[in-house]
Amino acid sequence: MTVSITTDAITPALHRKAWSFALVFLPLLLPWLSLRHGAASAYPTLFMFWTPVVVFGLVPLLDYLIGKDTLNPNEEQSRVLSTQPWYRTLTLLCLPLQFASLISGAVVAVQLPGGLALLGWIVSFGTVSSVLAITVAHELIHKNEKLDQWTGGILLASVCYGGFKIEHVRGHHVHVSTPEDASSARYGETVYGFVPRAIIRNVHNAFRLEAIRLRQKGLPIWSWRNECVAWTALSGVFAVTAALLFGWHGVLFFFGQSLVAIVLLETVNYIEHYGLHRRLQADGRYERVTHLHSWNSSYRLSNLLLFHLQRHSDHHAFPKRRYQILRHFDDSPQLPGGYPTMVMLAWLPPLWFAVMNPRVRAYYGGDPDGTN
Repeated sequence: MTVSITTDAITPALHRKAWSFALVFLPLLLPWLSLRHGAASAYPTLFMFWTPVVVFGLVPLLDYLIGKDTLNPNEEQSRVLSTQPWYRTLTLLCLPLQFASLISGAVVAVQLPGGLALLGWIVSFGTVSSVLAITVAHELIHKNEKLDQWTGGILLASVCYGGFKIEHVRGHHVHVSTPEDASSARYGETVYGFVPRAIIRNVHNAFRLEAIRLRQKGLPIWSWRNECVAWTALSGVFAVTAALLFGWHGVLFFFGQSLVAIVLLETVNYIEHYGLHRRLQADGRYERVTHLHSWNSSYRLSNLLLFHLQRHSDHHAFPKRRYQILRHFDDSPQLPGGYPTMVMLAWLPPLWFAVMNPRVRAYYGGDPDGTN
């Protein structure tokens, strides 16, 4: 695969960035490096946890060392970049790589000597799936092309969260930063209170939204036309396949990595909208979603590893905009770190509140319940 961006509109910096998005595949290598180095060490079990240590320990340090990327393509560059097949190919390639990762991971899982080693292996592959399956699916389910939609749905089914395809687009993007949204964290709420509530409400909302859609079309709710049913059934097929091929270790591995990926997804949701809200207008409707209703982060390395997911402010303002042309806005609320850094902070509520609550108050002029 070559990057064929030859137009004069594309600067050398944008051309280098095109290649750099291939870094999204780097997490795939981490479990295997941990397995290799662990086998040669006196602590092979501890090396099974090396992947999350790198992602949530080393990447934050590198983020601060490498710095931010606030480069925005202009209108002509955006038009050109949107048509380049390289960027879409990278996302679609994640589907076969995700299944290759899960199958090879399950092969090793059945051979691991003890429960702690298996736990580390599951957490590692859940971390990989959070990038390779969920981050990529998030990009694809917003697009109009059928291939993108189906690829996104299958990727989500590989982590048992197919309903996200429905609730995220038809629920979260409609109600973001309002009390009606399952994926917007309230000011002062801990991640430990948010994540279980978000998972339960998201699953429920997905089924509810599908039921409404099918009733409007005069179709039965419990049928293959119900996407929730279809994606859940596909996850069931994956689980049964894991059981047949790898026994109970394979089933535990499949569901375990799914749970880790889902928890990481909802932790990121917690980070993306914490404490932000849209004004309720005189007509009883909330103001239109803009780039002011999501936390933005423009740290270069973590953005490359996550297909610009951290330029979340622009994504919510323009959900169909492809990742390669998402923009940085100085007036969006800014996170003090990339997502790997903020995930670690979120899991330590006293530190999270110490860092983020003053930022929320400052953004709203001292009153976290106020308005922009």
